Amino acid sequence: MKKVEKCIENGRVLNVFSRQFENKSLWIDHGMIVASGNADLKAAEYFDAHDAYIVPGMIDAHVHIESSMVAPSELGKVLLKKGVTAIVTDPHEIANVCGVTGIKYMIEDAAQTPLDIFFMLPSSVPCTPFEHNGAILDAEDLYPLYQYKEVNGLAEVMDYPAVAKRDAGIMQKIRDAQNLGYHVDGHGSGLNCSQLDVYRQVGIDTDHECTSFEEAQERLSAGFWVFLREGSVERDLQHTIGIVNEGNAQRFAFCTDDKLIDDIIAEGSIDRCVRLAIKKGIRPETAYTMASYNAACAHKLSTAGALSTGYKADLLILADLKDAKVEKTMKNGQWIMENASEVLAFNQNTVQQHLTLSDLQLQLSAPYCNVIGIKPNHIVTEHLKCKVSCDQGIFVNDDQQDISKMVVVERHHNLGTFGIGLVHGFSLKRGAIATTVAHDSHNIVAVGSDDESIYSAIQEITACGGGIAVASEGQIIACMPLALAGLMSKKPYDQAAKDLQDIMDAYKKISSPQTVSFNPFITLSFLTLPVIPSLKLTDQGLYDFDQGAFIDVEVAGN
Repeated sequence: MKKVEKCIENGRVLNVFSRQFENKSLWIDHGMIVASGNADLKAAEYFDAHDAYIVPGMIDAHVHIESSMVAPSELGKVLLKKGVTAIVTDPHEIANVCGVTGIKYMIEDAAQTPLDIFFMLPSSVPCTPFEHNGAILDAEDLYPLYQYKEVNGLAEVMDYPAVAKRDAGIMQKIRDAQNLGYHVDGHGSGLNCSQLDVYRQVGIDTDHECTSFEEAQERLSAGFWVFLREGSVERDLQHTIGIVNEGNAQRFAFCTDDKLIDDIIAEGSIDRCVRLAIKKGIRPETAYTMASYNAACAHKLSTAGALSTGYKADLLILADLKDAKVEKTMKNGQWIMENASEVLAFNQNTVQQHLTLSDLQLQLSAPYCNVIGIKPNHIVTEHLKCKVSCDQGIFVNDDQQDISKMVVVERHHNLGTFGIGLVHGFSLKRGAIATTVAHDSHNIVAVGSDDESIYSAIQEITACGGGIAVASEGQIIACMPLALAGLMSKKPYDQAAKDLQDIMDAYKKISSPQTVSFNPFITLSFLTLPVIPSLKLTDQGLYDFDQGAFIDVEVAGN
């Protein structure tokens, strides 16, 4: 009788192919499921599941590790506890700061965690041709990276105009991935049905940017794999999960896209998506299948996402089925204990700028202005037109309308470029916040009620090589250093989470916290992303997504 390493018996095992739980044993050897049910085998170790539910390890179908603000090796420690055994990540953020060097750093640090981290190569570095980021990655720069076993395809293509006109550069990136047997992720924010079809024409087959039932339906009809998103700001799942039914569920998976480490610790990752889906009426069997097998199919991960012969022994013993509470996690046939590792060193200085205090004045010839309007818990914005407060032709913080000054400062090449605009919704009463996390070019972005505080916060994060700072009356009251490219903390995940809590507590001191129902720091970081509707600010100025052009802060004709 052949001997294997492990047998898990007396469990209710999810069959993702039929979406039913079955009472059967799982036989495991060398990290793989080698048989299920009755088998003529003997195990060195038997585990009695005592009738518990057993599901495949969960998979995050699209996530930016950098947005957690911890290194890959630290994020793995948290996600494995939450039942996530694999993620598909786009190192787009660090690539925009330091190019291939940043991608290689992420791959090397990720090697320390048992978590499977599949890398999609960033397709849009820079995000747009009119911003100043830290690097340019052409097809010839990306191609050698496919030699890494961790690389799994081309990440979200967000330059729709380039695809529409069949730009040679983006088409070469797409062909390279497809010719090597990989697939290409999409980024369809703001695209209509005809535009989505342009993506399908070139073989782009996934999208994670739907924010409503209608948008989810359009992507399903167009033939995409649809990743329903629930991040720290992008709280989209409640608005999209209604599209899923037993007839179409096989085309849907879950993703977090951008989620802070403290939010992951407090509320979960893909396990939160499962909980929300079940609460919205999705059968548990279907929700867990979406959280595992569907994501694996979308990304062509042929041995992941199922508890059947020939698949990886990545599984979860659940303490509670509907609450997605994980009792034990198995990865590659081994029960997970938190592994000891240290974040790899990153020695590159990525923050240089020479802004002066006088640069921050916003002079207006008329008080009618274009204003960015925050939409809480969404990364899209409103384009507002408001009469704002001025003193002798200079903008001053408008408490009554909750309109504050926003600044974006180039930080990669010390060019001296900066943009100034206005934003509604931060409920600032005094002081300022600044951060080097500013999607996707990751220049410095700040918002504040007075120039002295804005300047102090910007200077603080410059001095510490990147980070998040909170200032009040020109003095720093909290700072979270982000020593890894100005994007991630080099600290252990629990210390990084505490730093995030400290800066949030500081923000509450300078704002009206009872009116803020969103994370202000990650919200601010998305106000610089010009490929998302509607009005955004870059180091080149105020950008109108709908017009596809820069506009003045002052409303034309007033």
